[in-house]
Amino acid sequence: MRRNCRRGQERRGWSSHKRGHQPQRHRTPAHSSRAQSLEQEEPQSPVNAGPSSNEDPSSSRSTQNSVAPELPGFYYDPEKNRYFRLLPGHNNHNPLTKDSIQHKAMECKRLRLLEEEEKQHQKTTRAGLNLSVLLQKRQLGSLSSTSYCRLLHELKVNCMQRRKIEIHSPDSSVAGTNNFKIIVADVACERIFTVNDVEHGGCKYGIINLSGLGKESLTVEMYDNLYFTNRKVNSVCWASLTHPDSHVLLCLMGIAETPGCASLLPASLFSSTNPDRPGMLCSFKISTAWSCAWCLNPQADNCFSTGLTRRVLVTNVVTGHRQTFGTSSDVLAQQFATQTPVLYNGCRSGEIFSIDVRQRNRKGHNWKAIRLFHGSAVTSIHLMEAEHYLMAADMAGKIKLWDLRTAKCVKQYKGHHNEYALLPLHVNEEEGLLIAVGQDCYTRIWSLQDTHLLRTIPSPHPSSKDAIPSVVFSSRLGGSRGVPGLLMAVKQDLYHFSYN
Repeated sequence: MRRNCRRGQERRGWSSHKRGHQPQRHRTPAHSSRAQSLEQEEPQSPVNAGPSSNEDPSSSRSTQNSVAPELPGFYYDPEKNRYFRLLPGHNNHNPLTKDSIQHKAMECKRLRLLEEEEKQHQKTTRAGLNLSVLLQKRQLGSLSSTSYCRLLHELKVNCMQRRKIEIHSPDSSVAGTNNFKIIVADVACERIFTVNDVEHGGCKYGIINLSGLGKESLTVEMYDNLYFTNRKVNSVCWASLTHPDSHVLLCLMGIAETPGCASLLPASLFSSTNPDRPGMLCSFKISTAWSCAWCLNPQADNCFSTGLTRRVLVTNVVTGHRQTFGTSSDVLAQQFATQTPVLYNGCRSGEIFSIDVRQRNRKGHNWKAIRLFHGSAVTSIHLMEAEHYLMAADMAGKIKLWDLRTAKCVKQYKGHHNEYALLPLHVNEEEGLLIAVGQDCYTRIWSLQDTHLLRTIPSPHPSSKDAIPSVVFSSRLGGSRGVPGLLMAVKQDLYHFSYN
């Protein structure tokens, strides 16, 4: 009898021991609902771009973790109010891993923001900011012309609505068959050069004519070409060799025994008007180039630059003369000034420096006229119109405005998301806007003057590393009589956000 009692106690002790190691279900405390209501009642920031831009999409995961305590090896599902064990890898069918959980949370966030954007036709960024209030303050003289224009642009940004553009092509098999990777507009914003993925690997090029982008019809013409490459395109810019924006400069990575190269493609290759005389076609063998820039200053006419591994190469297209400037890091971003033959460079080390290309080849740091420093790799730089300020973005997601005269940061734009991608910046000084697409596939628009985030636009397609949108913003899409707005290319689709 005593033996049986002892066995029963052992069984009960073993079963209770097993239950003690199982993760308990998280129970929401009674005061949590009150805490959530207090969080919702907190005052919003001065610039509130509606529900789609006020909260950062990447912060949904941190808010979940703040509600339930983290347990190593387990994931808490707030909908089911319980913990689940995380699987170690992706080898199982339908695995529950951190990557899949994060992707699911981001996708739910994106769909919710898209639904909110469709329901909310008109958004306001500030409390009491609407067209009637602006007109009234302008008539009373309480707003200067500069403030009135800036606030008007701010209001217009948050009223932009997405519409899909229909792409026509002389070859019906071309349009809508390949994914967009890069789109770059010329100076007049009459054409955009496109880099598209090809099914069998590699890239294909094309030019889209925006003249048909009218106020009523949203149709464009795309002209393709047989030119394609199986190498990755690292950088693209328009080049004015024979006339403004006559060519396109591309930097291609080398693969295996094939070296990298910088190619100049005439834009007439993609036109049906004069296919027999395409113009000058050049190719320069170089090592792996991360960036490129074309010089418009007459003192360095017909010259372009390529940012290589620990050096900068400036090449004259006509004479073939080359200048080499040694650096201590890879050059990931470049832009020439127009008033002087000065080249600005952003490096993987976080350094930004300028080069006067009129000087001879030098090594070291004594030839660097201006030196600025970011805490992470610089992915994009943009020289402002007056050439006294420089905008730069890095892989830490920081966007800073530098005063080149004092070499100090004067403004910082928060909210950008980037970890390792080479993502461009888009600045429109006429409208006072800064646009950048993050690695999380969200397009963010800031006010240049007061650095406030005006709007966050979710991608129409699910977020992924291969579906980061490429955008172009202009006050005159299609030329001098064109329509203002934002062009967004993602996957096989092209969208227009009307800005009027």
